[in-house]
Amino acid sequence: MPSWGWVLIAIAIVVVLAAIVWQALSRRRTGKLQQQFGPEYDRALTGADSKRDAEAELQDREERRRRLEIRPLSQAARDRYLQTWESTQAQFVDAPQSAVASADSLIQTVMTERGYPVEDFEQRAADISVDHPEVVENYRTAHRLSHASSEGDCSTEDLRQAMRHYRALFDELVEPAADQPTTRERRDREEEQDVEQPAERTVR
Repeated sequence: MPSWGWVLIAIAIVVVLAAIVWQALSRRRTGKLQQQFGPEYDRALTGADSKRDAEAELQDREERRRRLEIRPLSQAARDRYLQTWESTQAQFVDAPQSAVASADSLIQTVMTERGYPVEDFEQRAADISVDHPEVVENYRTAHRLSHASSEGDCSTEDLRQAMRHYRALFDELVEPAADQPTTRERRDREEEQDVEQPAERTVR
């Protein structure tokens, strides 16, 4: 066989190996994103032109979240917000529309104190989805119902559902567990430990 034939074979082998590695990395990335975002992964996939675009968008969210300085609530702030929520919930009996508006405002206040930017709703939801992927859809639904309420296009039952959806996110934002590292932060620490441990064994 001429030498150029062996060159072509070598190139073909390299291409195949590169494809295998790329597929393995792609599957790993998909698995990590699915674990991190849960139902939010499926939502992003549905709204994107391709799986690649959806995953790139979710990775952008993670990168932005890393740059935010999210901090826990103090116990005093937590107690204050819990009392405010109880008052807001009691308000629902006589003024459901006002109560929903107050709940929306309270969520933004808590987010601000914890360090989340709140200027744009879609960005708020995207930021929240990294740390609280299981309830971010509740937040979207509540916000949509709150907006419909301000337009006078919402039933009392819709408003009741809005309060329940707001409560789902509120509980996660103020509960003591929110003071612990987020899922992403825990995973980063675990990956760092995985890198450090082999190095320690080598030194020994």
